[in-house]
Amino acid sequence: MVFSSATFLFLFFPLFLILYNLKLFKDKNKETLKKNTVLLIMSLIFYAWGEPVYIILMLLSIFYNYNAVIDIDRYISSPKKKKLVFVCALIFNIFMLGFFKYYGFVVESINGLFSLSLPVKNIPLPVGISFYTFQVLSYVIDVYRGDVKAQRNIIPFATYISMFPQLIAGPIVQYSDVEKQLSDRQVTAEKFAAGIMFFIKGLGKKVIFANTVGAVYTEILGMETATLSVVTSWLGIICYTLQIYFDFSGYSDMAIGLGKMLGFDFLQNFNFPYKAVSITDFWRRWHISLSSWFRDYVYIPLGGNRKGTARTILNIFVVWSLTGLWHGAAWNFIAWGVFYGVLLIAEKYVFASVIEKIPKFIRYTVTMVIVMIGWVFFSNESLSAAFDYIGSMFGLWDNCFIDSTAEYLLSGNLFSVIIMILCATGVFAALPRIKNFRVNIAFMSIGYIGIFILCIIYLISETYNPFLYFRF
Repeated sequence: MVFSSATFLFLFFPLFLILYNLKLFKDKNKETLKKNTVLLIMSLIFYAWGEPVYIILMLLSIFYNYNAVIDIDRYISSPKKKKLVFVCALIFNIFMLGFFKYYGFVVESINGLFSLSLPVKNIPLPVGISFYTFQVLSYVIDVYRGDVKAQRNIIPFATYISMFPQLIAGPIVQYSDVEKQLSDRQVTAEKFAAGIMFFIKGLGKKVIFANTVGAVYTEILGMETATLSVVTSWLGIICYTLQIYFDFSGYSDMAIGLGKMLGFDFLQNFNFPYKAVSITDFWRRWHISLSSWFRDYVYIPLGGNRKGTARTILNIFVVWSLTGLWHGAAWNFIAWGVFYGVLLIAEKYVFASVIEKIPKFIRYTVTMVIVMIGWVFFSNESLSAAFDYIGSMFGLWDNCFIDSTAEYLLSGNLFSVIIMILCATGVFAALPRIKNFRVNIAFMSIGYIGIFILCIIYLISETYNPFLYFRF
């Protein structure tokens, strides 16, 4: 089940809201426990809707980690036992993620390296496993460090792991950010209204923008790469660049909006990354929750930038290799991560004194070109396919600059692509707002209602509705 589906919008979520807001107890603690229980049960139903078998995997993760953390807390006066339980918990979670996500990749790589023919079983990737595994790892590590207290009630803990608003594709919510909200949260009219606006904005990003340009890129990707004109190739990757932003940031906005409607405040996951003027700036703005996770649980524990230049470079390289691997079990994802690791190291140690002297527009242009080249590695199924596509972008295959296909695609999509670029770079968000409060609310209400109606029309009439980050 996805948020941008009629089943979710008109069946699952309305039913959930009725049950969630049905007041059964006067006691505040009992009412919160009831809300958590409803949220937990409905989250498990939401997850099992598409993959009923893998609900067992999630429940196993919940029960194992709940008991492991209780043991970590129990052995606080026995460092050796505490560390043993902690290490076992890390191994368990990493193995669960590693087996289901990387088993096939490892076997195929061994076959390729050593000319073997080991059998490879096709094991479907459990949806959202990368996200909820990172969430549970943050909880285990924080309790071991003493940063948060062990949750003794399994209902709030299970709710944290399985919470459907951000279960499938993030943002990655660290336990410390919602610890208090799990036991005490309020839903005001203002907060609920803000949640509705966040959700509709995200739905519009996904359905109206991402799906539109995604269909164009899918069409171009289906063509013979060597025959693509330069303009067609660039139009394709520009469309994918917009698709992945509006797809993923749209999902994050919907997750944040749903959270607000339930009383939770999830942290911002995107901050107009396509207005970045450097690669470092880009990664401060893109998938913020993932960058924060790797900073807090990998980069800083490895020593961060506290142990000299050589060690800092190694730490950055490790973090970005893992970032690429986290996104997918394929060499093109690893290459994508290494690509950014090298660029970030170069910006920090080679070009740091030069970058600030370059005009902002040039820095922006270079950054966006680099980002789009990175998305080529990300969007193609293999390294060879990615390099072939890059070759078409720069005319390396003796392909023409522009052809009738490019002219046709431009004539039908240029206006919408320009509008999306202006939205993605924050141009419209920076426009002055109407100062009169009532008039402003009226215009906003009409606008959001219009966006919602357009989304419903699109969902009824179109079948193209993928979520890109579901495969990660």
